[in-house]
Amino acid sequence: QVQVVESGGGLVQAGGSLRLSCAASGIIFSNCAMGWYRQAPGKERELVATISTTGSTTYAVSAKGRFTISRDNAQNTVDLQMDSLKREDTAAYYCRVWAGRGDYWGQGTQVTVSS
Repeated sequence: QVQVVESGGGLVQAGGSLRLSCAASGIIFSNCAMGWYRQAPGKERELVATISTTGSTTYAVSAKGRFTISRDNAQNTVDLQMDSLKREDTAAYYCRVWAGRGDYWGQGTQVTVSS
């Protein structure tokens, strides 16, 4: 059974930091590229960051320089360190797993940035 579970969301003041974590099971984690997406109410889900099986990363322009994606294959987790948070970062954040035969998504974790 494939399971993808995000954690670490919460309420934070603008300028603050949060670290999100995604734990995946039921897959060969080291063979899977991973990503973080977010979706604000009334808006399309958008890419935040990705990390390949070799550790290469990509970032949305809005996240570049503020967010860092990382993975720990020993723990089957992928994290998103978010610094210098802005009100516009408020969204539900989702973990995505590319498993070769299909994609898997977590249930999301809410990030709310106050100002």
